[in-house]
Amino acid sequence: MEDPPIIPLSRREAIGSLLGLLSGGVFTRVFGSGTETRWRVATFRAEVTPPMGHPLMGGGIAPAQTVVDPLFVHGLVLLGPDNPIVLASVDWCEIRNEAYTRWREALAEAAGTIPERVLVTCIHQHDAPIADLEAERLLEASGAKGRVCDLSFHEEAVQRAAGALRDGLPKARRMTHYGTGQAKVEQVASNRRYLGPDGKPAFARMSATKDAYAREQAEGTIDPVLKTLSFWDGDRPLVALSGYAVHPMSYYGRGGVSADFIGIARSARQAETSETFQMYASGCSGNVVAGKYNDGAEENRPALAKRMHDAMKAAWGVTQRKALDQLAFRTTPLRLEPRSDKGFSVEELEGRMKHDLHPFGQCLAALGLSWRKRADAGHKLDVPAVDFGGAQLLLFPAESYVEFQLAAQEARPDSFVLAMGYGECAPGYIPIDRAFEEGDTNLTDWCWVAPGSEGRMREAIGKVLRLS
Repeated sequence: MEDPPIIPLSRREAIGSLLGLLSGGVFTRVFGSGTETRWRVATFRAEVTPPMGHPLMGGGIAPAQTVVDPLFVHGLVLLGPDNPIVLASVDWCEIRNEAYTRWREALAEAAGTIPERVLVTCIHQHDAPIADLEAERLLEASGAKGRVCDLSFHEEAVQRAAGALRDGLPKARRMTHYGTGQAKVEQVASNRRYLGPDGKPAFARMSATKDAYAREQAEGTIDPVLKTLSFWDGDRPLVALSGYAVHPMSYYGRGGVSADFIGIARSARQAETSETFQMYASGCSGNVVAGKYNDGAEENRPALAKRMHDAMKAAWGVTQRKALDQLAFRTTPLRLEPRSDKGFSVEELEGRMKHDLHPFGQCLAALGLSWRKRADAGHKLDVPAVDFGGAQLLLFPAESYVEFQLAAQEARPDSFVLAMGYGECAPGYIPIDRAFEEGDTNLTDWCWVAPGSEGRMREAIGKVLRLS
């Protein structure tokens, strides 16, 4: 029996969806109950390792000198009576602005869907590329020494991913159930914020932290739970997507391209479950690092990987399957105001890009200008969600603070909410208001949004989870 065709939106539904988006509303369509609906899932994987000499972390650390382990994009396509939904998790640090649009457009074309239904997220380990096409062009035009990314390599990576997706579609499998499982991760995550000896907030706990006092302090606000959302054909598991909120770095900045401890854990699970396609997405972890449990020693990488692997395995061990009888996609537009305080005006950023003595300072300015250009043109971010009834999969932009992930879970306490961060990464850190008020020192450069973003983020959560 042939698989049912992919049915596009009707003209009336397409117009209604467009009007909803233009009016700032939520685009949603549900299929299931009472209809004869079949879903299928396709998977794809492509290597996206940068060439030697390519900038890593947007020029902020040593460029690629060796490949410790190759980088990949892992993806899935949900196929049914509506336009396909694509999720791609890329082993890169960030994808921003025009580059993010390019990924969504190319994957949408390959899948036969629209870009709004393409969710692209980055793992965010630092020994990996940052992609921002306009920032790179600005640097080249200004004669700056700093470099963010290679434009040709970026397009090659996009085409490789799109080609893998296209090749994977004919191999799509029937999907009848979804599964949910979770487990606590032991001794991996800690918040950047801790209290100093004077009792005041300090923010010096990084991914690798050598300061003994900072490491001795409490974990702080984290989400200690790893969640795994899976897709099944009857009792046969097809795909497992795990997510956890932590900056996924042990040691870095030495020119060794790597997916770090997350890549090791994911590969170990793939070896153990050869018939199940393993994916991973980093949660909202702009302010969550491994610093309490990591001083940067090389032996910590496999140790952190084992803790993540153990949690993935434990979550799988308690996974419960539920019949897939509905599937909804929703997205809501989000406007975050660009930052314009001292050092962040267009004039100051242009001056820094041209005259900063440090190449990375030039890159930071170009990244800020690239985001400012799109924000000033009215560009809005998407906050999408895929709703399976008893489980929701959300994608947050950029380096959203973990409080937003916790807020999404608190908003649906009776459901299974898996939050992913590092979608459109242009804004940099998206902090809660308290972080600005307390003088979070991480917001001095890698944050291009104005104070007051918290309210807009929480409003978007409510809309996409259908709470308002």
